[in-house]
Amino acid sequence: MTTPRSAGVLLAVAALVATATGPGTPAEARAAAYPGPGYVTGDIGVHDPTVVKRPNGGYLVAHTGDGIALKTSADRTAFRDAGSAFPGGAPWTTAYTGGSRNLWAPDLSYHDGRYWLYYSASTFGSNRSAIFLATSPSGDSGTWTDHGLVIESRTSDDFNAIDPNLVVDDQGRWWLSFGSFWSGVKLVALDPSTGKRSDSAIRSIAGRGGGAVEAPVIVKRGSYYYLYVSFDLCCRGAASTYRVMVGRSTAVTGPYLDRDGTALTSGGGTEVLAGHGDVHGPGHQAVFTDTDSDVLAYHYYADNGAALLGVNLLAYDSAGWPYVH
Repeated sequence: MTTPRSAGVLLAVAALVATATGPGTPAEARAAAYPGPGYVTGDIGVHDPTVVKRPNGGYLVAHTGDGIALKTSADRTAFRDAGSAFPGGAPWTTAYTGGSRNLWAPDLSYHDGRYWLYYSASTFGSNRSAIFLATSPSGDSGTWTDHGLVIESRTSDDFNAIDPNLVVDDQGRWWLSFGSFWSGVKLVALDPSTGKRSDSAIRSIAGRGGGAVEAPVIVKRGSYYYLYVSFDLCCRGAASTYRVMVGRSTAVTGPYLDRDGTALTSGGGTEVLAGHGDVHGPGHQAVFTDTDSDVLAYHYYADNGAALLGVNLLAYDSAGWPYVH
């Protein structure tokens, strides 16, 4: 997925990333450490992508769009349009979308012989929002059965119920992280038999004092759970300032700390990827394991403002912190 590089260059990139995330490092030094997105072709116009490796081979992508847009790929390089999860619309969401068919920021996974899709319904700038769940035996357009509301937020709440991500911990427990702006990123426990909430507790796992943090993704690698989030501003075309940050914890519920030991609940975060060259505002990341590597998928904006699919491989430095290559 990446332009071939020698081992020496990869080590140099790792070293640059490892040193480029400390406090006070100039933005241009950080940007110099980042490779371009790996080569992809076909239908690569996406926003807020999520990717799952299919059990019979190939890849399924879901992203923001009318009825949740779908794409497929046989090889992680060539992508094609595959319709939408709900081609007939999702009228149960209109109380949150103001009547729009556009649904946001899905999360795809595969468990127990089914595809699981958590997705968001909202309007821009509002926390009158909701996360819903649907499942499908194949992942194909029109095969999704909606199972209803998982969690909602109202204007009186201090959180925003969008940007879901499912993680299954080492004990087999299911958790849903979510959140955008307001008081930050949250975590709730789920019942694995239903995919719905198992209790009323809402845990805080990242925040910037009301500032721009959203799009959580939690993955377990080695001894740590890694919490990836997007900082700063999306949805402004080439003027977007989105960037991918990470913290880690030995417990899925946190506390998540960055490389310097600052808690993500106190605004901490170690930068993994930011804008560079003609790659603007990379973010709303997904992380999945493939046969060759962990993979970071995200959207970024081209110079003309188009939102495109970005894919890079992930590796880990000697201290266990992820970097792109």
